[in-house]
Amino acid sequence: MQQFIDKYDFKGKKAIVRVDFNVPLNENFEITDDTRIRRAMPTLKKVLAEGGSVIIMSHLGRPKKVDPKFSLKHIVGRVSECLGVPVQFAEDCQKAKAQADALKPGEALLLENLRFYAEEEGKPRGLAEDASEEEKKAAKAAVKASQKEFVKTLASYADCYINDAFGTAHRAHGSTALIAEYFPNDKMFGYLMEGEIKAIDNVLKNAKRPLTAIIGGSKVSSKLAVLKNLVGKVDNLIIGGGMGYTFIKAQGGKIGLSLHEDELIPDALEILATAKEKGVNVSLSVQTVAGQAFDNDTPRKIFDTNNIGDEWEGMDAAPATLENWKKIIMNSKTILWNGPVGVFELPNFAKGTLQIAEDLAEATKNGAYTLVGGGDSVAAVTQMGYADKVSYVSTGGGAMLEAIEGKILPGIAAIQE
Repeated sequence: MQQFIDKYDFKGKKAIVRVDFNVPLNENFEITDDTRIRRAMPTLKKVLAEGGSVIIMSHLGRPKKVDPKFSLKHIVGRVSECLGVPVQFAEDCQKAKAQADALKPGEALLLENLRFYAEEEGKPRGLAEDASEEEKKAAKAAVKASQKEFVKTLASYADCYINDAFGTAHRAHGSTALIAEYFPNDKMFGYLMEGEIKAIDNVLKNAKRPLTAIIGGSKVSSKLAVLKNLVGKVDNLIIGGGMGYTFIKAQGGKIGLSLHEDELIPDALEILATAKEKGVNVSLSVQTVAGQAFDNDTPRKIFDTNNIGDEWEGMDAAPATLENWKKIIMNSKTILWNGPVGVFELPNFAKGTLQIAEDLAEATKNGAYTLVGGGDSVAAVTQMGYADKVSYVSTGGGAMLEAIEGKILPGIAAIQE
């Protein structure tokens, strides 16, 4: 079965395309970052250029009911500009049959926010806080039953289905997983999804060695499954950011007031033991920039990471640590980066994260394959002007995390089945 957009003939066909247009809007409903819109354009333009028409569907925000501030009408103008054709708008995604039927080749229709309907996520809404288990069960069953009609209606608009929304691929929602069943021979990935799948495969399945994963962020708990999955697959595991202090404390280090999770010390020790058993090099911070308060202008001092002062909190990777990590990065052929190695939102403690971005750009230039994913990692390479100097920047933080945890993503499975 064909799964990719290049192998499909769209002439005279209507394609319903799930995109991720969940873009940030300011108080005047102006788009402050249109990256997600622009990333979907190659797929949409391909369909139109081949004589097909597109019915575009997306969510925006997390509305629990119809809410004008989350209406996709706010982005119609920008989508039209990017696509190069006037985009029509359907104010109710469940009552757009006439508009869809009237589409001519080369025309586009944007449906209203899918999440205005409980059926998109398949979860009941408006239940009283004191609802009984029986009431909850009945409400859930009712939504699941109406979800089938919701999905069937969306499917009735088109001849084929394209999923190009990696950011929601980890959700088993109506528009990402269930709708594909209605197009057994006419479902496929768009260019964005194809790129994401290949990028993850390049790291998890087809990696050139040495393979290095740089995993940062504030808490071990948010990345525990990722660390446990990767420790058996990589050659080097760099653990940075706040989560690193749990590993330092687990080995007897003094971490002052640094963020840590005592209850996860056994997990940290298990990961270190597995790494040793499998011959994986785990690299933790050896030198830390610490502050006395969680504030950009707080006094700063450099400590050995296993001996941080009692009144100090580790907040960034210091030069000796970054030097160690750079050596590992430069000796790697494949590198995955997810999560900052310091308090990236505070400029005085963002230097370590920005240095990692610079190192990855240099490694890419030298021939390494580099995949960057996760909000602050993506922000770092973008801020440094390096987004086009690494091999691939993932658009889906949560989806990418679940993929590197080793999970099968519903939005991908639905196309591959």
